[in-house]
Amino acid sequence: MLTFTIRRLILSIPTLMFISLVIFMLLQLAPGDPMAQVPLTVPPEVKEKMREALGLGQPPLVQYWKWMVQFFWIEPQVLIDHWFGTSFAADAQRVISWQTRSPVMDIVVQRIPQTLWVVGLSYVVGIAIALPIGIYSAYRQYSVFDQSGTFITMIGFSIPPFFTGPLLIVIFSVQLGWFPSIYDTTHVVTDWDSFRIQFNQMIMPVMVLALQTTAQISRYMRSSMLDNLSQDYVRTARAKGLREGVVVMVHVLRNSMIPVITVIALGIPAIFGGAIITENVFKVNGIGQLLITALFANDIPMVMTLTFIFAILIVLFNLIADVLYGVLDPRIRYD
Repeated sequence: MLTFTIRRLILSIPTLMFISLVIFMLLQLAPGDPMAQVPLTVPPEVKEKMREALGLGQPPLVQYWKWMVQFFWIEPQVLIDHWFGTSFAADAQRVISWQTRSPVMDIVVQRIPQTLWVVGLSYVVGIAIALPIGIYSAYRQYSVFDQSGTFITMIGFSIPPFFTGPLLIVIFSVQLGWFPSIYDTTHVVTDWDSFRIQFNQMIMPVMVLALQTTAQISRYMRSSMLDNLSQDYVRTARAKGLREGVVVMVHVLRNSMIPVITVIALGIPAIFGGAIITENVFKVNGIGQLLITALFANDIPMVMTLTFIFAILIVLFNLIADVLYGVLDPRIRYD
């Protein structure tokens, strides 16, 4: 397993390099000029200096190489300086956003807590609800609970967030007045009262996102459980006199989690990507809203940095899922 992990880590390096090159070249084809947002009162010579500072006057491959050096060499040094108080990257040129004229990673770090608060918590809640529903639905196949769960998951799959979000706002904010319709990103939790305010404003966006997560994972969990409940090893375990709870929750569940782990692991990068629609509906200043804003503003450094971070997370959690296969099922070996 260790050899497989090291081999996959080594192979992921050229994969990520190729992905970053493709992303950069595709973004170079995007129309528009980032300097178009500069006021008309700025003199032409000042605009030219700003263009050179942003690297717009250089060939694409030179811009790509400079971005790679800044992302993989300078930004880690900035992180080390922040943690340990050193000064390795004190005068280094960082990846600058064309829209805000500030370092891209500083903006990303500022937005990540909001995304984790809302989207991350909704993913955890969705998994915590989906797994028991999927397990019990498979064990009680075609029961009232199973049919009800199927109906609810079909609703979760069918109704998009841009409909459920405004619907919840109309019901719980406008009509009932229970929860705020806009997420206050400036709110700071310092005591119990402030925590209650934070909890209230998180309920609706978490509900919208958790519904989709629950619908997806519970269906995978149910299907995987049904496949394993009819296997010979389950009948053998029952014939040996094992309790039904041990058979289902230990033997069947462990083997059934193998395909579900893939779905859960590949869904984790979406947490950092944020939910673009939901974040815009509830005005959550997270990563998803940052990405859509950068796309509209033609902010190539910001878009490239965010999309490449998503690519790194996808490759990383693919590796984690493969390693977990061997943990869940000892018969799976890669060495």
